[in-house]
Amino acid sequence: MKNSFKLFTFVFLLISSFSFVSCEDDDSESVMSDKTITGIAASNPDFSTLVLALKRAGLDDELANPASDFTVFAPTNAAFSALLAELKVASLNDIPVETLTKVLLYHVKSGKSTAMQITSGYYSSLASGPAEGSKLSLYVDMTATKINGRSKITQTDVMADNGVIHVIDKVLLPMSIADHAVANTSFSSLVAALSKASLVPALDDDTKTYTVFAPTNDAFAALLKALGATLNDLSSATLSPILLYHVVNGYVPSTVVAAGYVPTLSTAFGKTVSLQLSVSGGVKLNNTVNVIATDVVGTNGIVHVIDKVLLPPTVVEMAQQNSIFSTLVLAVIKADLVGTLSGAGPFTVFAPTNDAFAALFNSLGVSGIDALSKEALTPILLAHVVSGNVQSGSLTSGSVPTLNSKKSLNVIVSSNGVTIDGSVNVTKADVQGNNGVVHVINKVIVP
Repeated sequence: MKNSFKLFTFVFLLISSFSFVSCEDDDSESVMSDKTITGIAASNPDFSTLVLALKRAGLDDELANPASDFTVFAPTNAAFSALLAELKVASLNDIPVETLTKVLLYHVKSGKSTAMQITSGYYSSLASGPAEGSKLSLYVDMTATKINGRSKITQTDVMADNGVIHVIDKVLLPMSIADHAVANTSFSSLVAALSKASLVPALDDDTKTYTVFAPTNDAFAALLKALGATLNDLSSATLSPILLYHVVNGYVPSTVVAAGYVPTLSTAFGKTVSLQLSVSGGVKLNNTVNVIATDVVGTNGIVHVIDKVLLPPTVVEMAQQNSIFSTLVLAVIKADLVGTLSGAGPFTVFAPTNDAFAALFNSLGVSGIDALSKEALTPILLAHVVSGNVQSGSLTSGSVPTLNSKKSLNVIVSSNGVTIDGSVNVTKADVQGNNGVVHVINKVIVP
């Protein structure tokens, strides 16, 4: 009985050993025949840490999906070791799964892009951004063969059945708005200006979300040439309001940009200075600055690239930048009031539109601004200007003196809005400038 048991045990172990060897061979053949991205990574010992990370994040099956195409920037084992040292952690297990998943997805873009198909520029990864549906951006510099100014591409075009792998020497980390500026040498002047104004920490803050209109080095060079200065000549106090004028609260992708005025982070008299957006024939800011690249997504917002540095405008410049005030601008020039209204102020300007002036000319029986003398225009225009920076929330019903000493405005504030002299309506309020605020009105005020 004992001998029979020993014989049975020997036969069982022998069969088991053959089965085990057979399974091992099957598994080996399976890995070798798996030409998906996951399969290729699993067959290369230099990607063993990457494979462990993909499994821990539950992404191994996704990158093994033959029905999808991906481009993967794959960090080596050495890259992961360097990351752990950088993060001061012992192993991948010390990184929360949610964080690890986001980092791994940041190495993947949709579609199959070989090295020949990748040009220098921004690409959307599969990692989620700060707004619903948004994806974090990667910056690829093919001249330097670097990604985000951090990772060197050491090998390209490892072809898979469901995409392509490019090997990199460092693990990519999702970048904030500030990080994106640092990563792209085209923004080195912007980074220097932000550093001098001590604004880098604000744009690196992941607790808030911003939209930034980022001027290139060429944009800064043009500004400094016009000023006859260098960046070193500009103080932090000078730079700060200029730079903050390029920043809007919240996440505004190009798909939802709409014409109108938006408040920026720059302030004057405790109020946020307004930025004008127009969308006809491409997005323009203040009617003079072009948006030349859009939707660079960081962990705390989105960047749009512009070709000029924005300067917070005076009330005169705001009128000049908006075509609906072209007649008002001509009138201000003819009355020789540009210098006055470009001063320190502050001023509150009730600005009539072109249609308002057309109605005035019609009532006077004249053809246009040329029919009115400087002496006739000056008291009319001064009747539209109040001393102080008075936004709509501070307006109260009553008599308000103007810069025309002979004319006060009869202001009525009600639930229906603001009315002046019984028939003039404020149609758009609180367009804040650097030296005052503009309220748009539908009729010319006549003293």
